[in-house]
Amino acid sequence: MDRMLSRRTLLAGTAALAAGTLSACTSAGSGAGTTPSTGSATPTPSTTAAVSTTAPSTATPRATSSPSPAGKPSPKVAETIADDLNVPWSIVFLASGDALVSERDTARILRITAKGKISTLGEVSGVQAPSGLGEGGLLGLALDPDDQETLYAYCTTSSDNRVVRLSLAGGTVGRPRAVLTGIPTSTHHHGGRLLFAPDGNLFVSTGDAEVPARAQNKKSLAGKILRIRRDGSAASGNPFGNRTWTYGHRNIEGLAFDADGRLWATEFGDKKADELNLILKGRNYGWPNVEGRSNDDRYQNPEVVWSPTSTCSPAGLAITRSTAFVGALRGRSLFAVPLDGPHAGTPKEHFAGDYGRIRSVAAAPDGSLWVTTSNTDGRATPGRHDDKILRVTL
Repeated sequence: MDRMLSRRTLLAGTAALAAGTLSACTSAGSGAGTTPSTGSATPTPSTTAAVSTTAPSTATPRATSSPSPAGKPSPKVAETIADDLNVPWSIVFLASGDALVSERDTARILRITAKGKISTLGEVSGVQAPSGLGEGGLLGLALDPDDQETLYAYCTTSSDNRVVRLSLAGGTVGRPRAVLTGIPTSTHHHGGRLLFAPDGNLFVSTGDAEVPARAQNKKSLAGKILRIRRDGSAASGNPFGNRTWTYGHRNIEGLAFDADGRLWATEFGDKKADELNLILKGRNYGWPNVEGRSNDDRYQNPEVVWSPTSTCSPAGLAITRSTAFVGALRGRSLFAVPLDGPHAGTPKEHFAGDYGRIRSVAAAPDGSLWVTTSNTDGRATPGRHDDKILRVTL
């Protein structure tokens, strides 16, 4: 444990050096700017699944999917692609097959080849590294679908969470340009996942920043899935005339489209229930009035519930071969949830306890999954050469 704490202290100090150029991340770019709204034992998981009778939103465009073999997936860890990383939080793939990876605490963006060659593109300036058991830092990444040299990132500063735009021209990380500012921040519950839709709009997941009432306030940026244009403004067709797409969320760290364009999200519960949700335009997902399922038709029920929350803590999400793959932090495993259209089946657990905390899951161009461990995040004792990126064949 002493080794883990000293390493986090060292890495936090490295990220603090980047914070010395905070003005780069806080200067508003085109379309930026809103002000904050008011408002270790491994248990055996107990899972239940629910069937939704609500049709998916026709406003969500159809997504493309990577080619993959037919048949029921059978996940196996084929190799360790990279190791000795610090809280690898997000993975996005370039057209070349190389991946861009964010490190939460160091604010570094890495480029990693399929053979495991690692190069550092740079640090995102202005990022506030978490302290203690905090959860902020450099979080989600999303490549502009029309420009492989433009990267969007979700990061924590000393005053807020925000979405920034970065140039990768020349193979290095350029100065951040603010796209959306004023997302409430706290020690925990940042959200942080970014996902481009095929129509070019960007989905952004935000946490409630430890003020649950914000999740029910449709005008607040906290506790939401937001849908924005590339310049940070509200996308056309949003249900409330602002950036809010859905509300009533506690903390979402996983977003993914299925092959038919339905949007799914993983959500951390408090103590009662973690969730896998089918995301429908304008719906209220209940937090803090509801955790898990209810009989109140004002709230959208989750498709899958893990109860209690110690059995899962769902973070990253990837969908391929009609299966939602969910990284489990406290559950220390990878869950595979079969999907049949808008319906979800019973989760199956893989690699229970073998690699510690699992955070990000990404579908790679070759049909495999890249899966990151999260054992250097202050909530576990890191193993040898943690953190790692594992290649999981299906």
